[in-house]
Amino acid sequence: MKFIQLIAIALVLVSCKTAQVSNENVAQGTSTVKPISFSTTESVAKTLSFLASDDLEGRDSGSEGIEKAAVFLENLMKQNDLKPYFKTFRDTLSNFDKPAYNIVGYLEGNDPKLKNEFVIIGAHYDHIGRIKAVNGDDIGNGANDNASGSTAVTELVKYFGKNKSNKRSLLFVFFSAEEKGLLGSKHLAKKLHDEKMDLYFMFNFEMIGVPMKRDDMLMYITGFGKSNMADRINEISGEKLVGYIPMQTQYQLFRASDNYPFYTEFNVPAQTVSTFDFENFDFYHQPDDEFELMKPEHMANVINKMIPVLEQMMNASTKEIQLNGK
Repeated sequence: MKFIQLIAIALVLVSCKTAQVSNENVAQGTSTVKPISFSTTESVAKTLSFLASDDLEGRDSGSEGIEKAAVFLENLMKQNDLKPYFKTFRDTLSNFDKPAYNIVGYLEGNDPKLKNEFVIIGAHYDHIGRIKAVNGDDIGNGANDNASGSTAVTELVKYFGKNKSNKRSLLFVFFSAEEKGLLGSKHLAKKLHDEKMDLYFMFNFEMIGVPMKRDDMLMYITGFGKSNMADRINEISGEKLVGYIPMQTQYQLFRASDNYPFYTEFNVPAQTVSTFDFENFDFYHQPDDEFELMKPEHMANVINKMIPVLEQMMNASTKEIQLNGK
């Protein structure tokens, strides 16, 4: 996550109090969904271990290492019956000085009318490549940042590719050059806006590799008060899946990941979920951001709880996820 060079401060922060989130909308009689058991610890671990492996050399944008990740993600799209949204799965960045690609897969909606509206589900798959060595290790593997978020999206690709239960059309996007200043998402958001895409909402996964050090929420969502997305997620799940932590406001995390360009271009709900709470992971942008420190069982839990929630959100008869004040 591009935390705008704040991690040095974040790593020395002590525990912070969390603003309480009202659960008044989780009312009796609200239609709720149950977590599913689609994603397994083994499946998560297999993908995550590959994306965070030394063989990919830290997935720096434009590098040979990230090319291996791109091929892997393209093959995943093909294997799960997704189609390219553009001529190929590769969306070449127009704002980066090396060849770099977002990987974009398309799954048409199954409702004759709603399929003309789109939902984007994404995560960045780039990281920072080779960096200053620590104990002889100079590869920034980026397991948490953000092979973990990318792995979540691969699981959603598998689920929706198999079930095709989406009424609206879906774009699954793996963004490049997030670490260079959100360049992949800035490029794609402008491109899709220029094409006049009817975008309903954008949902982004960022750093979900280890659980938060709290039990009052599973994840936090950036831009908490900007839309009713958090309330709706908690209503649908029947529990407090997402909440608010003060650090996201203090460090403007809403602006720090690939959701933000879609918010600025389309003026629609576009938000990121994360479990990095500034206390539970000490190796941001360091060589020790390795697969061995990740918790695949936690990630599978996040994914299995979010799939049915996202499914209900994307299939609503109207655009019920709205910016506050609209």
